[in-house]
Amino acid sequence: MNLELYFPDGSKEQLNMKSIEKGFHSAAVEAPKGLEYMFVIDGKKKRPDPASRFQPNGVHGHSAIVLPETFEWHDRNWRGTPRNVLILYELHVGTFTSEGTFGAILSHLDYFKELGITAIELMPVGQFPGTRNWGYDGVDLFAPQNSYGGPVELKRLVDGCHQKELSLFLDVVYNHVGPEGNYFADYGPFFSEKYTTPWGPAINYDGAGSDEVRKFVVQNAVYWINEFHLDGLRLDAVDKIFDFSPRNILLEIEENVHQAAEVHGREVHVIAESDLNDPKLILPKKVGGYSLDAQWSDDFHHAVHAYLTGERFHYFADFGEIDDIAKALSSSFVYDGQYSAFRDKMHGSTAGDLGGEKFVFCLQNHDQVGNHPDGSRLSLLLNFDKLKVAVGLLILSQSIPLLFMGEEYRDNASFHYFVSHSKEELVKVVREGRKKDHQYLSSEREYLDPQAESTFLRSKLNHSLRSKESNIVTFEYYRDLIRLRKELLPLRILQRTSQEIILIKERRSIIMNRSFGEDLVRCYFVLSENPEEFEDPSRERLKLVFDSTNYEGRSIPLKSQRISREASKNQITLPPMSVTVFAK
Repeated sequence: MNLELYFPDGSKEQLNMKSIEKGFHSAAVEAPKGLEYMFVIDGKKKRPDPASRFQPNGVHGHSAIVLPETFEWHDRNWRGTPRNVLILYELHVGTFTSEGTFGAILSHLDYFKELGITAIELMPVGQFPGTRNWGYDGVDLFAPQNSYGGPVELKRLVDGCHQKELSLFLDVVYNHVGPEGNYFADYGPFFSEKYTTPWGPAINYDGAGSDEVRKFVVQNAVYWINEFHLDGLRLDAVDKIFDFSPRNILLEIEENVHQAAEVHGREVHVIAESDLNDPKLILPKKVGGYSLDAQWSDDFHHAVHAYLTGERFHYFADFGEIDDIAKALSSSFVYDGQYSAFRDKMHGSTAGDLGGEKFVFCLQNHDQVGNHPDGSRLSLLLNFDKLKVAVGLLILSQSIPLLFMGEEYRDNASFHYFVSHSKEELVKVVREGRKKDHQYLSSEREYLDPQAESTFLRSKLNHSLRSKESNIVTFEYYRDLIRLRKELLPLRILQRTSQEIILIKERRSIIMNRSFGEDLVRCYFVLSENPEEFEDPSRERLKLVFDSTNYEGRSIPLKSQRISREASKNQITLPPMSVTVFAK
């Protein structure tokens, strides 16, 4: 391969690059900030830099020089957030605000602090085609999206978060690269000839020429920690990362990211998304694991969603019993080695005694909302009482809870899949793919064109709802539960031995006991449509500290039933669809 440097502004002549080992080329040139350039391959193909730090004109345009040392940081004393106090808030930069930029998020940091979250998690920001995309079609892994504000604005956001004692996580995609503007194959064996993913060719982690591909990806992970001071990475769909090398790429990413964090004296977390229910991801290296800090557990979402909504389509077919919720709370995985009807095979493996700080639970996220019919949020599928029970199960669970933007005040915006590709043939493929993904649904469902700008605009949050009375009540409910989780020590202890889950199936109720030393927290989750009786906790010197019936949206009729006691029977009656917490 012959490689040349091309400068579109004509300030410098085209420059031949010297071939060095393993397919790399080098040349020395004075490179001021903002200098735009491209590579010319074999005298024919003009291509952006595959490791570009900024693409000011998009995925097909020129790359631009970024000088990291010119940014002034103010977070010298920031040390990160311990894993047991992480409360994540996932957001999509383009739809979180009307502006759709990194900078626009800064004005909401005080709001996040009031809510009580401790970490923001951005959906992928690597340069993608156009201005509308979930981010999973990114092709320039090192270049923060130009329409979001580029690298400098992302650094300002990180710096601002740290000054407010908020962590910032980033969703990164190492299983595939988007289809438009994907020029990696022009530079070398970046893609595998053995494996494919649902989104295109898999990245080559274990075939010929994979050494340099692995270094490229590992360096990208470390880059976010070193140059952007990020506090964590969420690795997208690691079950679609295929690597049968003796040293798995996930372990290599984990080790290098933590080495970088140690140099900076910060606590950084690497969290995997996977639907395999495989504890190998988070088991220590010494027992053959990949030592990742945590992984998503979709089973909790599926169990709560299926039970409360009654939906049984697609993967919800495996769920729907209250037993599933109890097992998710006690064991993190519902499917840990038994038969899954949806998959028509045995699924999962036991999480054993791995603590709750190893698992991320959620009620909603970009996938679950965006791939649901009509992009419906949970608040549109449940009445307020059921929603409150679901939220209580999440926030009080022995896990790392994750919220999806807007759920904390019941934003009514649906969230859809959207793209802005420039090639009509690719748009056609995307449209057909989305229809195929939802072929199990009724033909009466509304289909939204992912390429249409209107689909994107329908997904933007409506922050004005925060000031409406019923939405304020929802926000207060989330805020107070999060505050309770922070204030009561047993709720911050995430070891399995500190928790007891009791399922009372005939009363459709779950009791959760959380303890630390002499401190005890007892949570009652009544998922019945009727009031249910229990032994009065006051006999054990437990005092009422939280009652979900105190939170009533004004659009919902006030309850006639509250907590009641019968002294003669030493019984307490708890309302239907309620969350009640006692503490000693």
